[in-house]
Amino acid sequence: MSRVGPVTRRGTRHTARGRVERVLGVLHDDLWTWRPDPLPPSVWLRWFPHGIVCLAALGVLLGDAAQLGENGGVDPGFAFVIALAQAGAMVLALWRPVAAWWLSMAGMLVGAFAVRAEMVAEGDKFTWPWTAAGLIAHLFVLLLLALRVRTRVSLEALALTALTTYLVQGVVGASNFQPTGMLAVILFTVVVVLGTALRGRREARSELAQQTSLTAEERARRTLLEERSRIARELHDVVAHHMSVISIQAQVAPLLVEDPPDELRENLAGIRQNALEALTELRRVLGVLRSEHPDVPEASTGGDPAPHAPQPTLDRLDALVENTRAAGLTVTTGTSGTRRPLPPGVELSAYRIVQEALSNVLRHAPGATARVHLTYLPIGLRVEVSNTRPKRAPAPSQGAGHGLLGMRERVAMLDGSLTAHALPGGGYQVAAFLPVDAAEPAVPDEPAVPDEPAVPDEPAGTDEPSAHHIPEDDTR
Repeated sequence: MSRVGPVTRRGTRHTARGRVERVLGVLHDDLWTWRPDPLPPSVWLRWFPHGIVCLAALGVLLGDAAQLGENGGVDPGFAFVIALAQAGAMVLALWRPVAAWWLSMAGMLVGAFAVRAEMVAEGDKFTWPWTAAGLIAHLFVLLLLALRVRTRVSLEALALTALTTYLVQGVVGASNFQPTGMLAVILFTVVVVLGTALRGRREARSELAQQTSLTAEERARRTLLEERSRIARELHDVVAHHMSVISIQAQVAPLLVEDPPDELRENLAGIRQNALEALTELRRVLGVLRSEHPDVPEASTGGDPAPHAPQPTLDRLDALVENTRAAGLTVTTGTSGTRRPLPPGVELSAYRIVQEALSNVLRHAPGATARVHLTYLPIGLRVEVSNTRPKRAPAPSQGAGHGLLGMRERVAMLDGSLTAHALPGGGYQVAAFLPVDAAEPAVPDEPAVPDEPAVPDEPAGTDEPSAHHIPEDDTR
């Protein structure tokens, strides 16, 4: 038993010593620093709070010098130096709050002991250890400190301030003075709590603004990916159509030649086989792109057969305009140049651009009239959709706010150009140029093959808008 007691006491002493060393290390890291931490300008008041602090520092300088010199009996020059230290701590707290706290504490200690040396048993009582001006200066310093440092650092500064005040007033003491320690500690606590609350509110607002920005960026990115996925589905359908044509032509070609050589039959059979394999891969990719749940068969998801409709072209533009007119928008159309068949990708992109532009007019320009104009050029197609000034304010839109995003993606895919701008009269215009290679051959119609074996079905297309409905729920 005699051996256990000393060992236990030594272990307890080592544990307590380790805890004290850790606490002192934390205090050293938090408070022994010259790190700059400038006070940012106010959102509404800009630099006005900085001016208030500097003006208050001037008042503290004059008031503290008078209190220490005239009432405390301190030499006027020395009193001015002490007052300058406490007033300077207020200004320094705008840039280096921890260093300013040390300067303010040093000014209080030097001033308290300077006044204590001049105190007499009789006479008027002097406010001690904190002068009125010194108390105000330290309140400003603690507030500016709590606004910018962590809560733990603010509480550490408050605890050391209270401990120092207790030691100077309660342990060291003086004669013939009016104590200000209790009042000072209460006011310091209130200021630190207020500053910590304001700092937490500012950080919460900053985090909320950051999250809002990230949410907007994520929404824009998601909209971009959705539009690219839709474009990919449509382009896959166009490519699948051409692969089907290649397969049929490769199957028909041997029948158009009398006694075709075996090499020709073999090459055409290889072409048809490659086309069929490409169609199989395209169907697999399209099944993933079209379905929200790729692992579930399409029939089990409850989807309607509308996704199997063919992709729209400019031949169906009149139907789109009629649907838009039925929704309440006055639309006029016009064309320039010689109308001719264009590559499927160009016609599909032109159709979608007109569709989205008219949808934006319906949503954002109620009461306006719209005009759609197509210009057929030797090198491409120009699409213009414009509207007049709206007659009433639009209703709040629930769209993602990225209506032009899809148009730009389609135009960029074809190496074209797009402009969207307000018109002088209060309207709006969207103009796109879709280039076409002049040497590109027209797309041949699929030849009829009588009495031939059935060819693979073409991959399904994407949804086609029904009457009185334009699916692109995006804003400009």
